[in-house]
Amino acid sequence: MTETQMPQRDKPWLIRTYAGHSTAKASNELYRGNLAKGQTGLSVAFDLPTQTGYDSDHILARGEVGKVGVPVCHLGDMRALFQDIPLEQMNTSMTINATAPWLLSLYIAVAEEQGADISKLQGTVQNDLIKEYLSRGTYICPPKPSLKLIGDVAEYCYTNVPKWNPMNVCSYHLQEAGATPEQELAFALATATAVLDELKTRVPAEDFPTLVGRISFFVNAGIRFVTEMCKMRAFVDLWDEICRDRYSVEDPKYRRFRYGVQVNSLGLTEQQPENNVYRILIEMLAVTLSKNARARAVQLPAWNEALGLPRPWDQQWSMRMQQIMAYETDLLEYDDLFDGNPAVDAKVEVLKAGARAELANIDSMGGAVEAIEYMKGRLVDSNAERLNRIERGETVVVGVNKFTHGEPSPLMDAEGGIMTVDPAMEQDQIGRLSAWRDERNDGEVRAALADLRAAAAEGRNVMPASIACAKAGVTTGEWAAQMRAVFGEYRGPTGVSRSVSNKTEGLEDLREAVNMVSDRLGTRLRFLVGKPGLDGHSNGAEQIAFRARDCGMEIDYEGIRLTPEQIVDAARNGAHVVGLSILSGSHIPLVEDLMERMRADGLGHVPVIVGGIIPDEDARRLKVMGVAQVYTPKDFKLNTIMRDIVTLADPASVAAE
Repeated sequence: MTETQMPQRDKPWLIRTYAGHSTAKASNELYRGNLAKGQTGLSVAFDLPTQTGYDSDHILARGEVGKVGVPVCHLGDMRALFQDIPLEQMNTSMTINATAPWLLSLYIAVAEEQGADISKLQGTVQNDLIKEYLSRGTYICPPKPSLKLIGDVAEYCYTNVPKWNPMNVCSYHLQEAGATPEQELAFALATATAVLDELKTRVPAEDFPTLVGRISFFVNAGIRFVTEMCKMRAFVDLWDEICRDRYSVEDPKYRRFRYGVQVNSLGLTEQQPENNVYRILIEMLAVTLSKNARARAVQLPAWNEALGLPRPWDQQWSMRMQQIMAYETDLLEYDDLFDGNPAVDAKVEVLKAGARAELANIDSMGGAVEAIEYMKGRLVDSNAERLNRIERGETVVVGVNKFTHGEPSPLMDAEGGIMTVDPAMEQDQIGRLSAWRDERNDGEVRAALADLRAAAAEGRNVMPASIACAKAGVTTGEWAAQMRAVFGEYRGPTGVSRSVSNKTEGLEDLREAVNMVSDRLGTRLRFLVGKPGLDGHSNGAEQIAFRARDCGMEIDYEGIRLTPEQIVDAARNGAHVVGLSILSGSHIPLVEDLMERMRADGLGHVPVIVGGIIPDEDARRLKVMGVAQVYTPKDFKLNTIMRDIVTLADPASVAAE
């Protein structure tokens, strides 16, 4: 083949970086910098208050503002976020779920201010509430009204923003919560069918296939990249099958499995973090090598995300990984590399069979909404089994449980190799929010909120009223308050039952130690597990509670999103040790508040332990506050943590000190 006869190259996937922090202005600078470096789409990370429907000055937002994403409280914030970025020319992914109707309304309002043709906007809102109940925890309302709000967004976009993906079924966080490939396939597809069942009555029957074609997916790809690649091929086949057989969609174009991906963050390690670069690259292969199951958009974590917030250079390094694959290699010049491969075909069939069996089980329960508690329990069990395999050395994690001796990483600078958010930024954001409220027309705000509440109560589509609220100057907290008032709030299942499992071996010594300490205490050793703040990533807390229960402790664990005051109230019930799990970076203000309340309540003698993504300097600060032990992702041996809890609760240990 001569140089002039080079094969036709496929168009590369959208290259994105999941980003946002501190303030809308700072995030805008980051986005424009990434676009200048060759990024071809935006992926917006919102902070936890924004995701859970609270303004930056709400009590639950304390310490959470700007930590894991950008705070967006009103139209002014959204305007600043996309300053000098023409939205009509952009493809924007917004990881937002419970507040998806609201953030999309703000986005549309800003696009209109820019003079954009709304019908040409392209992008995605994640808008998958079922996985929030299972794995991520940024839900607000109960499942059925949440499904109705998903339908509102899809119906509105179908008519007014036809190129927008109004619902992104997200299996990414299912894998992060421990899902097996079969569970990830089945739980995501069950969610998709629940959404499509909701949408069937929203448009004329002849238009339904087009609406089906706008549903997209957001998936995960782990380190077992052959299995993960086969999983993606299974997704393609199963989605085509469901759309054809269950929903009678005849046009293959509308049955196409369209997905974006962020590769696995669960497997990123705090130990030898430079190894994460290889993990990220290998995981990207799973979603790019197979042309017939190739991702439409890819965003990669940075090598240091197990340590904290990545810096712009760290994100650039991950972006360059994508660009080298897309532009330097010949990958995009060939048809599918795996068609007809017997090993691949066999693995795909095994995965499909397992997923079909799980889907049939969920259908027998009435579908995904009715099966939420079942799916949550399955995820907690699967995650426990995954951790057991790592602890026993059956699953090798390089640098963690094998090949642990190595040189210090030269990538770690004096700040620990991560970006830190200035604590003063939170007050700055609150000040701007206060000024925004002072400057808006209160009469227009009240009228817009009244219409929004009426729309929700009457069953109307909330999108037109939400867009009117955005233009009137309504805030995120005010919008969400109307949803809470009409639909109520919800507390999802924890997946941690009170029944002891038989899945963890080698606990006899620990059970005996718990029994001995309980005898000395005169009551069963009681361990309170609390998740203060808005961090909904509960996997760690669930596994600690799961293991402590199996060791024979009495467990108090009520799930996510508690105030320090609520945790102290729970500690009054006789807790011998309090364990806090915080992964959002808000550990300093939240723990400080809790420790002060514990002492004021006469509970200063109760040991407190803290787990999360906590830099060494912060760990030292927590110890000064009186925290007994600090655990980070490198502390993967749960039995060691269990021994520490037993020792802390033991009256004999206290007397010896």
